[in-house]
Amino acid sequence: MTDLLQNSNRRWLKPIVFGSLLLVATIAGCSLIKVERIDAGNVGIKVNLAGSSRGVDDITYTTGWVFYTPLSTAVYEFPVYTQHKEYEEFEVQSKDGSGFGVAPSLNYFIQSDKVDDIFRQYRRPLPDIEDGFLKTAVYEAYRVATNRYTADSLISNRGSYEAQVKANLVSQLQTMGFTVQQITTKLEPPASLKAAIDAKNTAVQTGLQTENRIRQAEAQARINIAEAEGRAKSIRIAADAQAYANEKQQQSLTPLLVQMRWIEAWEKGGSAVPAYTSGSGGSGSQFLLQLPAGTVGK
Repeated sequence: MTDLLQNSNRRWLKPIVFGSLLLVATIAGCSLIKVERIDAGNVGIKVNLAGSSRGVDDITYTTGWVFYTPLSTAVYEFPVYTQHKEYEEFEVQSKDGSGFGVAPSLNYFIQSDKVDDIFRQYRRPLPDIEDGFLKTAVYEAYRVATNRYTADSLISNRGSYEAQVKANLVSQLQTMGFTVQQITTKLEPPASLKAAIDAKNTAVQTGLQTENRIRQAEAQARINIAEAEGRAKSIRIAADAQAYANEKQQQSLTPLLVQMRWIEAWEKGGSAVPAYTSGSGGSGSQFLLQLPAGTVGK
């Protein structure tokens, strides 16, 4: 009975041992071979960690699956699409010694054929390069550009200033494999200059408001003058019309009209009948005619 049990245990023990060895071999194999997928828009760099060819290999992987041994090889991914990096504010000096705070934002990408050169030179992943080499390059570009402007001209020429910063960066980075697409700056002037700018803007606004009030007053004065001139012209027109009417009325009092009025009074009789009447001869001379006393009132 005992022999039977021992033989049975031996039969079960062999598969267990074999399975354990297979599992160990599988784990060991997995530790010796690793698979990594290089995503689209990235370039993979294979780095030899051991042997005589230690360093960056000549092989660069584009996309897809990469098989390698992690004990002797490392694979790094570098994005070759546009990167956006914002830096904290730092201070630079203008030509006349004024301190300006700048907080730049940078858009750039790595040239795909320069990835191995960049890694070979810096031996760092991209975030470390951004906070090291790139940050230093950005600072230097701003330092050189800012030192070419006085404080006033820097405020007045923001566009040309940023163009100069970008030109400085391009000259530093293009040949090294970094292509700068855009850089924008949050420019903060010193407190004293900012106060002076605010005071100047306030004075300009006050001057504009004063000029507007003066123009409004001048316009209102012209309106008042025009209205007064209109009223005066209206009065003159009315006076001229009245004078013309009076003149016409006086001209209408002809000798014939006087004679008609005399005849009307004669016909009515009474004391209103004149004792004398005037007439005109053929030569236009005037004469007086005394009426008989007995004819008055008849």
